[in-house]
Amino acid sequence: MSVLPLVFTSGWASGINAYAVVLVLGLLGSAGITDEVPESMQQPEVLFVAGALLLFEGVVDKIPYLDSLWDTISTFIRPTVGSGVAALLAGQSGSMEELSAGAVGGTTALASHVVKTGTRMAINASPEPVSNFLMSAAEDLGVGSLVTLAVFHPLVAASIAGILLLLGFVLLIFLAHRIRRFRRRRRERRQQRAQDGRIGSRPWHRLR
Repeated sequence: MSVLPLVFTSGWASGINAYAVVLVLGLLGSAGITDEVPESMQQPEVLFVAGALLLFEGVVDKIPYLDSLWDTISTFIRPTVGSGVAALLAGQSGSMEELSAGAVGGTTALASHVVKTGTRMAINASPEPVSNFLMSAAEDLGVGSLVTLAVFHPLVAASIAGILLLLGFVLLIFLAHRIRRFRRRRRERRQQRAQDGRIGSRPWHRLR
């Protein structure tokens, strides 16, 4: 499947920011830069809706905790968009190639969505909001750059997407371990302070 590297990359990107994938591919196709994008993705109304949703997500995605709520809502949206984009890229004949591409795109989108959602929940546990904003900006830039690269160098882009997906899972496991340890220590400190407070409040004649 010559389109498989592009499908894999678009699937990974859809799990991060599905609307950016639709907008970037649609603009590249309408500009005549690539003929891999079907005309249905190049329609002005499709580009307008994708652009509007991209702006909305660009704001929501940078607000702590609100981004996690949006990720939860997008659990079914991103994999569905990833599967649909992949099927459109493979063709509209209903062939096994199209069905396989849809499965690859949807599965990859779901995997990257899980990584994004878990990583954001971990970042939201930190007391400062800067890391959340930087992560969101990096994701937006990465999606746009990698989808564009996939149009010209699909194998290179697919390799990068695969590495990022693997690193994302490793980072997610690492952050989950750190958060559990942080919460356990905080709980132990609270219990120790509560115990010290109970001891300090006892009358001295009872402590003799």
